[in-house]
Amino acid sequence: MSGNGGISLPRKMAIGLVAGAGLGVAAHVWAAGEPWLESLIANGTEPAGQLFLRMLFALVIPLIVSALPLGVTGLGDLGRLGRLGLRTLAYTVTTSAIAVALGVTLVNVFAPGAGVAARARTGELAAAPAPAPAGDGFGIDFFLELVPRNPVEAMATGDMLAVMVFSLFLGIGLAATRSDGARRLEEVLQGVYDVVTTLLGWVIRLAPYGVACLLFTATARMGFDVLRDLAAYVGVVLAALAIHMFVVYSLAVRWLGRMRPLDFFRGSREAMITAFSTASSNATLPTALRVADRNLKLPEHVSHFVLTIGSTTNQHGTALFEGVTVLFLAQVAGVELTIAQQLGVSAICVLGGIGTAGVPAGSLPVIAMILGMVGVPPESIGLVLGVDRFLDMCRTTVNVTGDLAAAVVVARYEK
Repeated sequence: MSGNGGISLPRKMAIGLVAGAGLGVAAHVWAAGEPWLESLIANGTEPAGQLFLRMLFALVIPLIVSALPLGVTGLGDLGRLGRLGLRTLAYTVTTSAIAVALGVTLVNVFAPGAGVAARARTGELAAAPAPAPAGDGFGIDFFLELVPRNPVEAMATGDMLAVMVFSLFLGIGLAATRSDGARRLEEVLQGVYDVVTTLLGWVIRLAPYGVACLLFTATARMGFDVLRDLAAYVGVVLAALAIHMFVVYSLAVRWLGRMRPLDFFRGSREAMITAFSTASSNATLPTALRVADRNLKLPEHVSHFVLTIGSTTNQHGTALFEGVTVLFLAQVAGVELTIAQQLGVSAICVLGGIGTAGVPAGSLPVIAMILGMVGVPPESIGLVLGVDRFLDMCRTTVNVTGDLAAAVVVARYEK
């Protein structure tokens, strides 16, 4: 919300979406192919949108290198993790995998981005950039390259998956090392994480203008059809999130947690509303802790452990959203991903759910990284920025509800 009574950021982003898309469609209808329009796009709206994306991409490496190790160390000393931590980790990985599988299945069935690629092949989108070639797949060489020879070189060359694996190793080492030096390094990483999230907040404040430029560029070139495909994408994301929250979570709390789903959702309402309005798992944590203690009547030592970790590592909705978005943008770019590639993307999304910042738009840098890995131009993420804020609110609600469901399940076995 705006702190001084002005227009809130979500409303500004909505205005940017409507203005950019509306003006772009009008320009496509009345001036498609005109030199002045091409000049406006090439020298105005497209560079402005790219500048916004470059600022976003600049935060990818520092975000991953800080957030992923902190997510692992948040589990505590690996030698003393015990049953509580292991059960939480097992539940998180399992339900995140289910969420990603659900999203990937729906985006393959409904193929919301296939229409854009089909029109590009028939020449309707001749002005649009050509899709990048797909990656070579997820074979033996792929898994060998997961471990970087030189982490600094991997960062410099943009080998983001190698950077991600190194960050995971770093987190495991930090969690296993009980020394003052290790704790100081953890404090440094926390400082980097805090600074990056602040910078991310500043960049997101520019999102209304970036969204307007990016949507104007896309719709001026593609016309109204791109909005139809974007609406189909939003529908797939919302359907997958709804199924995961109301079906998967209901089954989990009923059969694993021995709690009636109606009682669970009724008791979790306050946290769900807070999550939807703030679009931040971290900001919702105090409310979630209060809900777990007062409404769901969970043991304090269980709920505080599970919810505190879950605010940064148990992000089912984010993992689902990342998988759907990557496959949708691959369809838009005309990049066909094999089953092996999709499985690899799914695995990375599950891992990315651990290393995604629990703040608004925290998943966008991770998505950009995955797009580059599978041969999709990272700049194509600009197509979904206009609707990301609303989807961010929805997936954050799923994330926080999933944290509470995890607390219910783990508490039952701890008793």
